[in-house]
Amino acid sequence: MASRWFAALVGVIVTGCAIALAEILARFTGSGPGPVEAVAEAFIDLTPGWLKDLAIDWFGTNDKVALGVGIAVVMLALAVVAGLAERAVRWRGAGVVILLGLVAAVATLTRPDGGVVAVWPVVVGTVVGALALPGLLAPPGTADPERAMADRRVLDRRALLLGAGAVGGLALVGASVARVVGVRRAPVAPALELPDAASTVPPLPAGADLDIEGLAPFRTPNEEFYRIDTAFVVPRVDPATWTLRVHGMVEQEVTMTLDDLLADDLVEAWVTLCCVSNQVGGDLVGNALWLGLPVREVLDRAGVRPGADMVLSRSVDGFTASTPLEVLTDDRNALLAVGMNGTDLPPEHGYPVRVVVPGLYGYVSATKWVSELQVTRFADETAYWTDRGWSAHGPVKISSRIDVPRGRSVAAGEVVVAGVAWAQHTGIAAVEVRVDDGEWQPCELAEQVHVDTWRQWFFRWDAPAGTHSLEVRATGQDGEIQTGERVGVVPDGATGWHRVDVQVG
Repeated sequence: MASRWFAALVGVIVTGCAIALAEILARFTGSGPGPVEAVAEAFIDLTPGWLKDLAIDWFGTNDKVALGVGIAVVMLALAVVAGLAERAVRWRGAGVVILLGLVAAVATLTRPDGGVVAVWPVVVGTVVGALALPGLLAPPGTADPERAMADRRVLDRRALLLGAGAVGGLALVGASVARVVGVRRAPVAPALELPDAASTVPPLPAGADLDIEGLAPFRTPNEEFYRIDTAFVVPRVDPATWTLRVHGMVEQEVTMTLDDLLADDLVEAWVTLCCVSNQVGGDLVGNALWLGLPVREVLDRAGVRPGADMVLSRSVDGFTASTPLEVLTDDRNALLAVGMNGTDLPPEHGYPVRVVVPGLYGYVSATKWVSELQVTRFADETAYWTDRGWSAHGPVKISSRIDVPRGRSVAAGEVVVAGVAWAQHTGIAAVEVRVDDGEWQPCELAEQVHVDTWRQWFFRWDAPAGTHSLEVRATGQDGEIQTGERVGVVPDGATGWHRVDVQVG
């Protein structure tokens, strides 16, 4: 009988080869998502909201990487189980491989780009793995026990060497083939010829960006802009075939191509976006210059029928967001955005078109890779996150954050305390800081660029030696003072004053 180590190794090799075969076939034929992607995205969909929130809290924008590592560890463990089970009872390990295949097949069937046609690579990989595992762990017998044992040892050594080589070779070949054919299936996003905006923003005031070391810049670079979404693999959308369908409670259905959108009167707008999962003092918030077509103009062309109060936006990957109709039809710059900070949208931020809505958390507004706008009612439709217990309406709460000093010691004397504050579509009127639970003291504010953007602030603190705490709060232009009550992110965003401890030497 094969040793436990040998059986476990064979289980890993066979299961890995089966998965790699299914992935390569899926990518080569373009029939749908590979099994790993399908399982990961199904897992994301089935994960309860509290667990997703915990993952974002722990891993932040690296949550997809953490999920990928977790799936790899689980697959490795199950592959070992398959090998050991096959060693114990013939075909039992093959049953584990078949079970894995069934899970992958069901996950593939549920994906927006999956379906029956997309399942066949999974079936092929599963069948190959289920047949190979018993074959490798059940070599031909012999009447001579000593000869059988010698053959077994030779087989073990050869299989170990060949298996190690096969795994390494397969990993290289599989990665190369998957990368090449993956590009064929999902080409690198071609650069768009963005038109000049029909309405541009004025130049930034001289005092809009304080340029303090450690302080978040007024404009968040694209590569540093936070990314939180439900896509395990970033969708690659062909701009030549992209369309936006506007339907539902409208007088006439409207369909737009990307050429239609780019030929329209696009506008520029500074807008700060914030994720509802942003903890007090967190960095899941950023500010960018967006280029796009106001959503209200598209809705006007479709003609919204009386009684509608919500627009359900849908992504190419199946994600949905429920946005109040009123915020898409008022005077704010709610956009079908095609540009971000002077360039095309990066793929991870929604290329070629996404929705940007000032004043709402992203889970109810900022649909990336958008493909549909369905005019409807809250009473009739629900969206991805509202189905998982989050509030149907997600107005951004007034917030402030201390960026410096943070997480380091400072010398006694004058210390610059600085950060950002935001109250989208309201604007920031004042920011205050207090030291060691003392009196609130006013901060100096950077120039306000727009009510839809964050605003920098700073405070000159005569810091004595010792350990001290700093807290910050903001006041909106409507007079609302940021609450100090600590509330978690569920179901509609966190509240509380950001507090940092500082060691002064």
